[in-house]
Amino acid sequence: MRRLHILFVDTDKNACDRIQQTLASNCVVVCAASLSEAKLSLEMHLPDILIVEVLLGQENGLDLCRFIRRHPAFRHLPIMLLTSQTTLQDKVAGFDAGADDYVVKPFDARHLIARIR
Repeated sequence: MRRLHILFVDTDKNACDRIQQTLASNCVVVCAASLSEAKLSLEMHLPDILIVEVLLGQENGLDLCRFIRRHPAFRHLPIMLLTSQTTLQDKVAGFDAGADDYVVKPFDARHLIARIR
């Protein structure tokens, strides 16, 4: 069975390492630390799913969601927000920006894998 290809966008290197370890048996995870890195990665290889943090230093993961939903080649890419933002307003903003799912950090590995499936 083909392993899922995931693009994970987060400025935190430890978060990237944890995602790679959590998903190593089922997925190939490519990490990007900025919106520009994420966009370049998307153009080089379209993943099966995008997982993105909302808070990316001076950048915002919601901007990446909106970009993807406006771009015809990426429009149908599933997007999961994996973020420390926990309020109802944060969640609504995420879905309004185009996210398909919203998982709050810290996450449980079993829950994350179930949401990805």
